[in-house]
Amino acid sequence: MDEKLKIITHYKKKIKILKEHNHYYHNEDKPKISDFEYDRIKKELSSLEKKYKYLKDLNLSLNTVGAKPTNKFKKKNHLIPMLSLSNAFEKNDMKDFVKKVNNFLNLSDEKLELFAEPKIDGISASLIYEEGILTRGLSRGDGIVGEDILDNLKTISSIPKRIMGEEVPELLEIRCEIYIGKKDFIKIKENFANPRNAAGGSLRQKDPNVTSKIPLRYFAYGFGAVKPMIFQTQSEFLEKIKKWKFLTNPLSEIVNSLDQIEKMHKKIDQLRSSLNYDIDGLVYKVNDLNLQKRLGNTSNSPRWAIAYKFSAEKALTKINDIVIQVGRTGAITPVAKVEPVTVGGVVVSNATLHNEDEIERKDIRIGDTITIQRAGDVIPQVVSVELLQRKKNAKKFIFPVNCLCGSKTKKELSKSTNKHDAVRRCMKGYDCKFIAKEKLKHIVSKEAFNIDGLGKKVIEQFWNLKLIKEPSDIFNLNYREIRNLEGWGELSINNLKTAIKKSQSISLDKFIFSIGIRHIGQENAKILAGFFETIKEFSKLFDFNNRKKLLINLVDLDGIGETQIHSIDNFFLNNTNTRITKELINKLNISNFSIHNNKGKFSNKKLMFTGGFKNISRSEAKAIAENNGGKVLGSISKKLNFLVVGDSKPTKKKIEQAKQLNIKIITEKEWNKILDS
Repeated sequence: MDEKLKIITHYKKKIKILKEHNHYYHNEDKPKISDFEYDRIKKELSSLEKKYKYLKDLNLSLNTVGAKPTNKFKKKNHLIPMLSLSNAFEKNDMKDFVKKVNNFLNLSDEKLELFAEPKIDGISASLIYEEGILTRGLSRGDGIVGEDILDNLKTISSIPKRIMGEEVPELLEIRCEIYIGKKDFIKIKENFANPRNAAGGSLRQKDPNVTSKIPLRYFAYGFGAVKPMIFQTQSEFLEKIKKWKFLTNPLSEIVNSLDQIEKMHKKIDQLRSSLNYDIDGLVYKVNDLNLQKRLGNTSNSPRWAIAYKFSAEKALTKINDIVIQVGRTGAITPVAKVEPVTVGGVVVSNATLHNEDEIERKDIRIGDTITIQRAGDVIPQVVSVELLQRKKNAKKFIFPVNCLCGSKTKKELSKSTNKHDAVRRCMKGYDCKFIAKEKLKHIVSKEAFNIDGLGKKVIEQFWNLKLIKEPSDIFNLNYREIRNLEGWGELSINNLKTAIKKSQSISLDKFIFSIGIRHIGQENAKILAGFFETIKEFSKLFDFNNRKKLLINLVDLDGIGETQIHSIDNFFLNNTNTRITKELINKLNISNFSIHNNKGKFSNKKLMFTGGFKNISRSEAKAIAENNGGKVLGSISKKLNFLVVGDSKPTKKKIEQAKQLNIKIITEKEWNKILDS
């Protein structure tokens, strides 16, 4: 074969590969290679065409790139957000959950009735019925917005297309978990990694006829919007929909105590291997729907439900090395590099050792044979050391007192416990290059700026090339230089540009979370955003004197304590943190925090509470005020509209201050009248 024919043959082969991957990407919504690999092939074709002019005359590269994806599923908002659940892993976690619920509801020794259901390891979906007819079907998506997969859901014959029965609400949103039975999965396992992936892939097929060939099943477990509400308990809801021919899990039951919770948990754990579907725990819900409504939700999960996971899967392996990692808050974390081993269906090569106290307590050494465990998505951890298999020359691990940047680390004194933390920390913040890099990874993450295409590996690459050193650099990228990098072409660059531009519009709560103040998670960030409302008000924290005044007002915010306030103060005492935050703000469009109920009884009003209430807790009273559009402050000031005084031990000083400032005082009796009006 002559040289020219070889080149044409190679060129045609690459064109064919590119067209195949265009099909996977645009038509099946199932790319089989990364954008980098796609662009590498495209780049090679372009280079060949430039070098050998006769290739372009073949016109083979027409319509191989640049077409927009077609037939994408439409995005639709859920009527009520599909929140994720918080997790429990042991009896004490469940004890804490029950205690928190009782405290919030101001219940003392009363037994809390919980409804327990197996947690199916499948794909969540929402079925919406109007006048009894199935009109919409959405995937969970991000919990706020899902994909319209109604036609695919309709292929599951056991899902009612029309509800036949009495008292059917005008609007009924059924939450369900779609799964594939273990026996059915055996027949199709060559095409999928596991049953959950099989269910997810089947629901996202463009052609419902393809979905119909997959043996999908479901269990209905909950509801979203219901009008009018006709149920009083979770158990009544499931009994009712069962009569309407929905499939519900037969292993669900009511429990009334921690002993019953543990008993059921152990019983189902022993049963799970014999079930025809995968479960990874039990979900415990407050059975009374009125109590559920009172408890409400945090930004991420309901206060009235929790997933109690089953015991972690364990495996034996060997420690090859112990390395130190520096986190975004300066935490120095030891990580064991282990012989790769499969735990819970995942190949594990790293396991966290938590901190130096943990290493000392378990006497973990390089070369040791260890037992590791992995529960759900939790990072694998070392459970114990097999001392009988330890080599005689194994040396104790000496934990470094310096950060990887060279600076001294310290164990901070906890404000809440008055004890030193177990974790060592580097205190240099952005001035430590290892912390700065981890902060960048946090900022681009899904929970923060959510910049698709700018993941951890890309941050590492751009950091090493000095393309990004600080957050604001993300919005000043040198795309000309990136274009010359291996794996980067027009498609991946354009995708990155689009994602970065989209991220420049961000809500105040997400912005507060993204800047990485220690102890300020997503829920705390939302509470702070509700207090500050605008980035202009939040920016007052930059000034020392203003900050001291503002921090005093945070004291009484439910969810913000002394630890968080001290952390905010420390963050902005660091001039580098303040400068970087200011520069980032200048690149963004930060939207004001919107109060969900601007037509509530306390809309745009500022309240403060003192004293205990007879029938509800202080936490619930504050939640009621906020749900009615109010803003709860932590100290008396002229800005305050109402001081709400509970009957039990109110602070006299606060009442006197309110009188002096002519602030309206509301008694507990008056408070109840306002809510009932």
